[in-house]
This record gives sequence, C-alpha cells and structure tokens, in this order.
Amino acid sequence: MSRSHANSVRTFAVVAVIASALAGCSDSPGAPDNLTSETGSVEIVRVSAHDPDAFTQGLEIDGNRLYESTGRVGQSWVRSSEISDEQSPASGPEVARADLDPPLFGEGITVAGDTLWQLTWKDGVAIARDKDTLTERGRFPLDTEGWGICSLGDRLVSSDGSATLTFRDPETFAPISTVDVTRSSESVGKLNELECAEDGSVYANVWTTDTVVRIDPSDGTVTNVYDASALREELVNDGSTSTVDVLNGIAQIPGTDRFLLTGKYWPQMFEVRFVN
Repeated sequence: MSRSHANSVRTFAVVAVIASALAGCSDSPGAPDNLTSETGSVEIVRVSAHDPDAFTQGLEIDGNRLYESTGRVGQSWVRSSEISDEQSPASGPEVARADLDPPLFGEGITVAGDTLWQLTWKDGVAIARDKDTLTERGRFPLDTEGWGICSLGDRLVSSDGSATLTFRDPETFAPISTVDVTRSSESVGKLNELECAEDGSVYANVWTTDTVVRIDPSDGTVTNVYDASALREELVNDGSTSTVDVLNGIAQIPGTDRFLLTGKYWPQMFEVRFVN
C-alpha cells in the first residue's frame, strides 16, 4: 500500500518500466533471501476484471461490500462496491466513493465496527469514515508513515514499510504496542498491505516483490511464505496506458479459505487459495 521514500518510488518506477519493456508482465520481482526457502504458492480459483487505472493500496471485504483504496496525489480515492455474485466478489456495482484532495496520498484501509479507517502515506493523519457512505468523520494523528492496516479483534494492526507492526486502539487510533516481524531470527521488512484473517493471523505482502507472508501477531513470527508470481504470469494487458506495478491488495473472502489478490494498475483481480 505504500512507498517508503520518494526517491525509491522514482527509482523503482524506472526499473519497472525497463523490466516491463524487456520481459513483459511475467517478470517477477524477487523476494529477500530469508524468504526464498520453504515457500508455498497460490492456487488461482477465479480471475475477474480489475480497474487498470487503480493504483491499489488496500482491499477489504465487510458483509456484502468490497472496499478498495488507491494512492498518488490527486488520484487517491476509496470506494465500496456491492458483492452481487458469490462466485465473483469483484463484479458488483459501485455503492459509494470518496476522493482525497491534494496533497493527501491515500494508503491502506480496514473496517472496524461501523468505521472505515483510511491511512495516508506521509501526511501524518488517519481518516475515519462512515463505512456505508464513506463520509469523513474525523482525522487522527498518525505517528509513522502509513502503509497497510487491518482489524484484529479489539485492535487495529498497521504497517509503515519497516519490519514493525503497530497495534492501535480502534476508537482513538492511539498506538498500544508493537511487534517486530522475523523469520529464522532475521527481520522481514517492507511490510505493506495487511489482511487480518479469520484464523487470527496477519497476511502481508512484501513491497516490490510477489511474496506474501503469514504472520503470528502474538510474537511477529512469519509462519508461512507464499510465492504469488503465478498471478503476474496470468496478467493480460487490455490496452491500458498505465504500467503494471507491484502486487498490492489482500482481502479474505469471509467464511472461506480464499482471498482476493491484485496489484497497482493490474487489469485483473485473482481469487486464490494459499497452498503450503
């Protein structure tokens, strides 16, 4: 859901364009060394169309609504759509939408109770919205960069692009505690979009890679690593002028073992299972 530094954004964009020109959409960003062994994969269950102009920062499913947020100054918005087809959760009509005025750069979202929380990247605020209308209710101080966020029981969990997850009060947004994410005693950084799953774990994509990690939030241990590069290999260019960017966007389909995954400027959204 995020970019860690403005310079790295520009650098990565140039690299992505060059790589795309040389290798096409099948080119897969590599994972850090401590995430390349003993990896699982993703099983593609279904493929749906996705807005190729959406610089996706977050996905969330709550009841019969699919929420999506995007980033970039002047292009940031959050919207909800109706899940009208159980076989294709991404296919429903738009219900509500809210745009962020410059200079705000939108980031991750989550629903907690009747509130939709929306992060901003470097603007120092988190926005609370009515989850039905997406009307802004208030702004709360954000003491780190805003990347990903999800709702875990009576706490919110947020990421800031580092190896640290911050637990927050869902009413005041105040930080409560933190946990460092590790695998084999080594830090796992660049944690981005988050999804708090029904089994109590936290899924996160690792920015600039096609890697998704499953985290035990009690101690920060990475319990599973998944290679999602198969999704990139299935992307079909529909003529959009936007350059396909990184994997971003995770949402569990409630009551199932399936998740929705997509990326920034991806023309498709994938319903998947994580396979160990």
